[in-house]
Amino acid sequence: MTATPPEFHDRLLSLGLARVSEAAALASARLVGRGDEKAADQAAVDAMRTQLNMLDINGVVVIGEGERDEAPMLFIGEEVGNGNGPAVDIALDPLEGTTLTAKDFPNALTIIAMAPRNTMLHAPDIYMDKLAIGPGYPKDVVTLDMSPSERVRALAAARKCDPSDITVCVLERTRHEEMIDDLRSTGAAIRLIMDGDVAGVIHCAEPDITGIDMYMGSGGAPEGVLAAAALKCMGGQIYGQLLFHNEDEIARARRAGIEDLDRVYALDEMVRGDVIFAATGVTDGSLLHGIRRQPGWLTTETLLMRSKTGSLRRMTYRTPV
Repeated sequence: MTATPPEFHDRLLSLGLARVSEAAALASARLVGRGDEKAADQAAVDAMRTQLNMLDINGVVVIGEGERDEAPMLFIGEEVGNGNGPAVDIALDPLEGTTLTAKDFPNALTIIAMAPRNTMLHAPDIYMDKLAIGPGYPKDVVTLDMSPSERVRALAAARKCDPSDITVCVLERTRHEEMIDDLRSTGAAIRLIMDGDVAGVIHCAEPDITGIDMYMGSGGAPEGVLAAAALKCMGGQIYGQLLFHNEDEIARARRAGIEDLDRVYALDEMVRGDVIFAATGVTDGSLLHGIRRQPGWLTTETLLMRSKTGSLRRMTYRTPV
């Protein structure tokens, strides 16, 4: 008789996931502003993996540091957890914003999401065209088929405001220059960010706090899945379409089980089940406070969310050093 697999008790697992995110942030704390991106990332990876392996889960990394031959730890397909728990997918970015951390720029985060096995898109490490907005809008009010200026006008119409009242978050990259020109033709404001497009997407979910209404542009596909996990908890819409530049990238997608190379993924296609999401601030940002240093203490702020209940916790953790 086959044993029933352990149930995904997201409430019980959520605090453990927050500890994983906190551990990665604390490990990178001493490297903020030190100019060493690789060392900061490695410290976060080591701490996140150690803490993950303490959890009562049978986990597999589906979004990680890269494929097995590219990353010694937290690679795609790596098994994590102590094996004494439910089968889960793990999506993570131990340090989103390694450059931001090294230069002590805003919005560096440690990020991790967990969902039942085979419910998260196994996105290859290639680019994805992304479009995201926050909650409260009709479905498909903006789509990837629209031009950037059409998206702004459509969102403004839904909000019953002028296009000049819309703020769009965009990664500052040469490849986005034409898109930025089209956006500015509407009068919309643009918040350019150096790095950290998961945070950029999350900002759309709380426009009253962040001032950002929409995110668009191309960036890493794995980060698109992590952003979708956050919006699954907070509300909002996100669309993503993989971008291929060569045969190697197509081969990566096929290895990940993707056959329809032109597919546009909506939120519920990137994250098909309930999910837990945790992010901890490393440097100060509009979403979370960064790590606070006081004599003998380090303090972190973590955002912990569950899609099943729509609950959102902001947690402060102080630890002696």
